[in-house]
Amino acid sequence: MVGKYEHGNTVTAIVVGAELNGLGVVRSLARGGIPTVVVDSDPGRAAMHSRHARRHLVRSLAGPQFVEDLLSLGAQFERPPVLLLTAEESVHAVSEHRDQLAPWFRFRLPSQERVRTLCSKADFHAFALEHDFPVPRTVILENPADIGMLAQLQFPCVLKPDDKRNVLNGQKDRAVRVTTLAQATQVAADMLRTPGGIVAQEWIEGPESSIYFTLFYRGEDGNAVAAFTGRKLSCYPADVGSTAVCVAAPQARETLESLTLAFAERAGMDGMGSMEYKWDELNGRFVMVEPTVGRTDWQEEIATLCGVNLPLAAYCHELGLPVAREMDVQRQFAWRATLVERAPAHLLDRRARMVDGYFRWNDPFPALQFYCLNHPFRRMSRRWNEIVKARNVDTNLKSGSEYQQQQLP
Repeated sequence: MVGKYEHGNTVTAIVVGAELNGLGVVRSLARGGIPTVVVDSDPGRAAMHSRHARRHLVRSLAGPQFVEDLLSLGAQFERPPVLLLTAEESVHAVSEHRDQLAPWFRFRLPSQERVRTLCSKADFHAFALEHDFPVPRTVILENPADIGMLAQLQFPCVLKPDDKRNVLNGQKDRAVRVTTLAQATQVAADMLRTPGGIVAQEWIEGPESSIYFTLFYRGEDGNAVAAFTGRKLSCYPADVGSTAVCVAAPQARETLESLTLAFAERAGMDGMGSMEYKWDELNGRFVMVEPTVGRTDWQEEIATLCGVNLPLAAYCHELGLPVAREMDVQRQFAWRATLVERAPAHLLDRRARMVDGYFRWNDPFPALQFYCLNHPFRRMSRRWNEIVKARNVDTNLKSGSEYQQQQLP
């Protein structure tokens, strides 16, 4: 008997998380004709309205309720579906209950010990130092008594919560850039009033366009199934926020994919993951900023647009199916999180096609849900005004030849 969500003889993919990240995964799987169910606790999130997936509501994306609801969903399939995670809190829940979930789903994660290590910014920093991977100078602040260690750093710095879950639950700010010791002391004291430690890293000089990332899927026996290297052109909030606009970075691919996969091998970083880097202009090298563990990344769809379909590669690998080679995409693409995002004009090749994260002509309802219902245009206009104000300083646009030079760190 075929289960409620099953589709003929094809194994279903389950995508956990229906925000922009999950929407990109759903659309990537659709390119391979994969029947997909998207799971979220909020029916209003964008991917819940995609024509490419059936939707399934759960009570939460974290904790015991999420695990219970996921087990209930798994029981509806005769053939265990492939589970793809897009949310940090879901990674922890699946990792902690992997023995319960393994009979019902196909998924691949690092060991529980490695998930804990790599999801902690402090533990990741210690691991990277121990194994000689390049990271910024950092101090770890566990409580107010540690604030004096900030004096060891040069400024500016960035302060971040050690555990991203404290950001997701609203207890701490995501990241705060500080320019003086006095400012750092005040911000650190404020952040330490809520549970969890913080890390303080010396700021790596360079524009937002100096931030790069390598996305990958690492399969059985550490096999690097697929990988893609991209570059951020702008972030929101500026400097310390999520990707606003990004493109492929073929000029950095060999260096960063080699470095990323070497780290993944040493750390046992199996399954879906990524590493973010920044080009350190002062020392002439790439520096690791932070990893993403066990899930897809916010800007994952740029890889699919550029011919490296990581979600589909992961699905095929876990079913023992041939993994398609990279597509030879003739046109250049740029991906933007929302329609109001802009990149500095001198960084964006005029030949590149800009693709909005939410809107597609063949799948319009996620954009209608996001722009018109969840985020009415009057709110989007405020973001637009912020961008215009920030970009007005960028008046000296580079020439086409200078664009090519700018691409190389």
